[in-house]
This record gives sequence, structure tokens and C-alpha cells, in this order.
Amino acid sequence: MNDKSDKPGKSGRPSAPVGVNDIDSYWMPFTANRQFKKNPRILVAAQGMHYTRADGQLVLDATSGLWCVNAGHGRKEIAKAVAGQIERLDYAPAFQMGHPGVFELAAKLAAMLPGDLCQVFFVNSGSEAVESAFKIALAYHQITGQGARQRFIGRERAYHGAGFAGTAVGGIGNNRKGFGNLGIAVDHLRDTYDPAQAFSRGEPKSGVERADDLERLVALHGSNTIAAVIVEPFAGSEGVLAPPIGYLKRLREICDRHGILLIFDEVITGFGRLGAAFAAERFGVNPDMITLAKGLTNGTVPMGAVGVRRGIYDALIAADSPEIMVELAHGYTYSGHPVACAAALATLDIYAREDLFARARGLESEFEDAVHSLRGLPHVIDIRNIGMAAAIELQPREGRPNERTFEAYLRCFERGLLVRTTGDTIALSPPLIAEPRHIAQIADTIASVLKTLD
Repeated sequence: MNDKSDKPGKSGRPSAPVGVNDIDSYWMPFTANRQFKKNPRILVAAQGMHYTRADGQLVLDATSGLWCVNAGHGRKEIAKAVAGQIERLDYAPAFQMGHPGVFELAAKLAAMLPGDLCQVFFVNSGSEAVESAFKIALAYHQITGQGARQRFIGRERAYHGAGFAGTAVGGIGNNRKGFGNLGIAVDHLRDTYDPAQAFSRGEPKSGVERADDLERLVALHGSNTIAAVIVEPFAGSEGVLAPPIGYLKRLREICDRHGILLIFDEVITGFGRLGAAFAAERFGVNPDMITLAKGLTNGTVPMGAVGVRRGIYDALIAADSPEIMVELAHGYTYSGHPVACAAALATLDIYAREDLFARARGLESEFEDAVHSLRGLPHVIDIRNIGMAAAIELQPREGRPNERTFEAYLRCFERGLLVRTTGDTIALSPPLIAEPRHIAQIADTIASVLKTLD
């Protein structure tokens, strides 16, 4: 599957160092900058399932970059589409102007989205998609005479990007505590994780009642003050926390009962990660809005989007104002950028032509068995999986949280495997083109590393 880099590569050598004068100016995001710049990990090329390090060693990508390279690296179809678009039309204004690609892409996405989510608003990232969904929700409530609905409900241990609103509604304390009051009214549902469900395969069988926590927040704040609830179908950044069976459906029912909009953050789960176009399809629950990014362009060009139900769009477009007035005063210079649209259209063609969503669904059981084979190895206290995503949680060292897992991350990289760590958890999300041998290599490498840790 577009993977011509199957040689195991050399092992045990750190990436070739880069001079400090070359790397000092870059303030790296979500990175321990001091640690990195002492021993840089530099990637110089990518193809299929692998990155190439600065020293020439191949590194199996078990993370799809950052949950985004679903179709594997180095897809020539995307590169050709992007190059052709730059030559033909490099940029078009996003305000009061259009270009063919943006309408074609919106139509294709609308056809993929579930239920009556048939309007698409383009942005440049998942963070912008969340901010945009929130502004759409507020505008909708204003135009329908419910302007008191100003509060957003997130969930503990959730990630919704790095914008002001997304950080505020996100439920990861370390992402919020350094910024004080972010200026948005929020509250949080309990997370879906129950330690009693450790080593669950797929959706936990119990815990649906955790959705009822929304009723507590409705009673506390008043339903007429809540604009929307936003949840990841499964929490990715906090270590693959799958929803209990029936949880999302119950959340939908409670939102309907109180007139609250439901937003699914599918920046991670969209485009095949759960063996379907969107998690909404897999779980049989239609939200009012869906935020998208990452896999939309296979990670090649920054792009995001918000899928919106027709009723919300119609309420805003039918506003009682002159026809020449802007209905939603929101957008970005690069919304629906021609080059990003070309990358996205080529990516969607790959997904369809290679039937990658169905392929991912077919790999689930093998991937599940491989990660759960690590149970019983040193330091492993939980393993969780759903779709083509999994997490191996390690027992932290006394008084030194995150240290053991970060050490595992570094040793995996030395052995030619890129994993991701979040807190004391190793997270896995390989490209959907993975073969059984890649899955076996992921499990074998992690097993060998775990046995070396104290």
C-alpha cells in the first residue's frame, strides 16, 4: 500500500545532531524545548509507513504523524494535485469570491457527512474549527431569540485545540493552568474513564450513565444558558478513552430535551480512524455540528472545516436583513484555500479508490490483539483501544510522573518506531495503509522497550 520503505534500518543510534545555532530560533509547540535541543530528533523524509531520520535510519510511523497522515506518507497523487493547483491558481480571496475547488470539496464533504449536516465552513486547523463552531452556535442562538445561551460544556480529559475557546472548554488541566481566565463561560462533564474497566477492548460495556452528568450541569446553570456541548467521540489526546456503549446516544437525547446543540470534535476520529468516514456514522449519532481537520488533507496542507446542520445554516442565512449584508461575520484569509482544497480533493479520492475506511475496519481485530498482547509486561497498568487507535498506560515512577513513558518514547525512536506519549500513556494511531507486519513490528518494539525500563 504505497510503502516502498520496508527495510528495517539501523538501530540504536540517535539522530545526527544539528548545530545549536541552526535550531535555537525555533520555539517548538507542545515540546520540551530544552530537552529536545540537547539531542534533536530530526526527520528529513517520509514515504509510505516510514519516516527517515537525519542519520538515514527508517522510523515506522505508529502515529500517522499527529493523527493526520491516514493514507500514508508521500502520496504522489496529492503532490501532483497541489503542484498543478499552484501553477493554475495559487490563491483566491475567501471573502465575496469563490473558486471551483472550494465548491467541489464542500459538495463532496456534504455528501459524506451524516444526516442533514450538509453545509461546510472551511478553516485552517482543528483549533479554528472549534472556535468557528462556537461562534456559529452563538450566532444561531442569537438569531433565534435565545441569546442567553452563552455557556459551553466540554468534558474532563478532553482536547479541543489551542485557541482560547478550545483551551477553555478542553479538560486537560496542564493545557489551561498557565493561561489564567480565558474569558469564556464553560463547565465540564465527568470523563468517561473508569479504572474498573481497565484492559477493555473497544467500548466499555458499562458507564453509559456518565452521560447523565449533563443533567447535573443543566440543573446548575439552567438549560437556557447553555449554547452547546462539545465532545470527542473518543478522547484522543488523553490516551484513547472510548465512550461506554450507548453514551453518545444518551448525550444526544439529553441535548435534544434541553435545546442544547451537540458538537462532535472529529478532528482525530474523522476520515477512517474508526473504520467509517466519521465516528458519528459508526456510533449512529448525528450531532448538530462536526469539526474536522487532520485527515482531511492527509496532513499535507493545513485545513479544517465545520460541518453544520441545514437548520442552523438556514436560520442564519434567512436573517431579516438586506441581501447584500454578510450573514456571519466570521472567516479567515485562507478559508477554503485553493491549494488546500486540491490536497483535500486528492486525499478524498485516495480514501475512496483504496477503500481505506473499510480497510481500517478490517484491521481492527488484528490491531486490538497486537496491543493487548502487551498486557502483563513490566509497568503496564491498562490497555485501551477502539478502531485504529490504542493506548498503553504505564505505572508512573513515584513522584516523577511522565518520566517512564517519555523514556519509552525515546527508546522506541532509537529502535526505529515513532509513538506518541501523553502523560503516562503511549498512544498509537498508525496510518490506515498499515500491513500486518507493521502492526507486529509496533507491538514487538514496544514490548522490547518495556522490558528495558526500570
